[in-house]
Amino acid sequence: ERRERKRKLSKEMAEKATRELEKMQLQEKADIKYKEWLKKKRAEEAEKKKKEKEKEKEREAELQEKRTRSEKIFKEWLQNARNKPPPPLNGYGFPHGKLPFLY
Repeated sequence: ERRERKRKLSKEMAEKATRELEKMQLQEKADIKYKEWLKKKRAEEAEKKKKEKEKEKEREAELQEKRTRSEKIFKEWLQNARNKPPPPLNGYGFPHGKLPFLY
């Protein structure tokens, strides 16, 4: 009986050790997968931030170009407005520049 008990005890201990080993291996695999997932997620976030910065730079460049174009057009308009002759006071040769109302 003593040998039988020892054999059962050693068998239980071996099974317990096997279960613990399997549990540790599963935990290691889970940790590895989690680290891979985390690394991938961080890389995706970094890529997303990079794209957002590029879009922001493009928007800024477009706004700057638009401002430059607007300033250029305004300066041209201002130059043309200075060179433009003033409108006649009484256009069409009629009093107050309007056509007379005929009854």
